[in-house]
Amino acid sequence: MIEIKNLSKDFAAIRAVNNISFSVGKGEILGFLGPNGAGKSTTMRMITGFMPPSAGTIRIGGFDIIKNSLEVRKQIGYLPENAPVYPDMKVIDYLNFCGQIRGFTKAALKRRVENTIEKCFLTTVKQQIINTLSKGYKQRVCFAQSILHDPPYLILDEPTDGLDPNQKYEVRRMIKEMSREKAVIFSTHILEEIQDVCTRTIIIAKGSIVADDTPAGLLKRSDLYGSVSLTVENADSNEITNCLNQIKGVETTTIISDENEIVRLQVYPETKDTPITDKVMAAALANNYQVKSIYMEQGRLDEVFRTITT
Repeated sequence: MIEIKNLSKDFAAIRAVNNISFSVGKGEILGFLGPNGAGKSTTMRMITGFMPPSAGTIRIGGFDIIKNSLEVRKQIGYLPENAPVYPDMKVIDYLNFCGQIRGFTKAALKRRVENTIEKCFLTTVKQQIINTLSKGYKQRVCFAQSILHDPPYLILDEPTDGLDPNQKYEVRRMIKEMSREKAVIFSTHILEEIQDVCTRTIIIAKGSIVADDTPAGLLKRSDLYGSVSLTVENADSNEITNCLNQIKGVETTTIISDENEIVRLQVYPETKDTPITDKVMAAALANNYQVKSIYMEQGRLDEVFRTITT
């Protein structure tokens, strides 16, 4: 539904986006992740027609963003970064204005605006001037205009920025529900959103794609994935390390801390996809170690992100 091929963007001698290609289909939620200045917002601006590319093609719903710009814009819902809105308008007037631009009139316009206000939890502030709203409410107002016309394509640049935890939960829930009939791209710096919301993730650094995988696939790249975190009491750290290293399937054991007769260890498997938790627990009990906690690591996105982008 969204096809990006060999897309680049130059600002004078600086290449902000460097020959990237990817596609997003109906029902997919693509998380766009990267450090500041990586090229995320520039890519989104090109996809929405806000900024022309220096090279490459963008096709949305079969239409070229340059040759059929108006047709593409009709089908897109776009939440830019920093949620730009008209500060001197009331919330309901602003959404009515956005609906009129989208071609809605009379009863259809009223119904669209009312439904969107309710869906975005703006009922209590709909008569307020936008400039008097908090950052979180302004973000919701801008999100409301992006979904007002029920577009098949959603491009969201940090949609939960400035929202409190409850509001973030609701926005994430809405995005997941809407994605059943849409193709969604959204950028975020919040790694938990990638795991909670996305079906796929692209990591971009210095204008180039450095990873394109599912959240689960990215977690498997973590050095900690499949390892066992173990905490025991009243144990000699060297003794238990030697014990655990004798287990078949264990590659090595690292001591994380050894304080006040409490030892924390990380036990790494020879093969990441072969669970060793039961073997580690059995060995600890057989040697009468007092196990305080034990769990298998699922991997950590922050570690993967740092490794890939640096």
